[in-house]
Amino acid sequence: MTEQPPDRTPVVLLEEVFPGDTNPYGTAFGGRILALMDRAAGLAASRYAHQLFVTASLDAVDFHVPIHQGEIAEVVARVIYTSRHTCGIQVEVSSLEKTRWERRPCCGGIMFMVAIGPDGSPRSVPPLEPASEADRVLWEEAAGVHRRRLERRPPRRDAP
Repeated sequence: MTEQPPDRTPVVLLEEVFPGDTNPYGTAFGGRILALMDRAAGLAASRYAHQLFVTASLDAVDFHVPIHQGEIAEVVARVIYTSRHTCGIQVEVSSLEKTRWERRPCCGGIMFMVAIGPDGSPRSVPPLEPASEADRVLWEEAAGVHRRRLERRPPRRDAP
């Protein structure tokens, strides 16, 4: 079997916000939106590297505007950074009102996913080469976030 090249196509999830997805104010639970972001990030990483991934961390997510019951949450995720075992995924969430289908940006962040093998150990991912100056800027931003995350990571318990 030949190895497949990385696929940088963004993943787009559309999810209608139902009453069970909302808080007492009729807007989507933040945790529900974070779960959608996590799902989209994992799919984008898997599409890119053709491997299994688990969530390692996420950068700060700021909720700018709510998504109301009956609206559509549109989640767009794309790989913007890679390290040896990690994909950095830019995830952006917008709301879509079903009669106009105009995007209203709601929140976004960078999530980091680690490739794993069948035994759960980390696997290597193909390196990402930014295709434009805008991609390079995003790559550098994600690299900085990833570096800071690793610096604050506690030491492994099984380490000598």
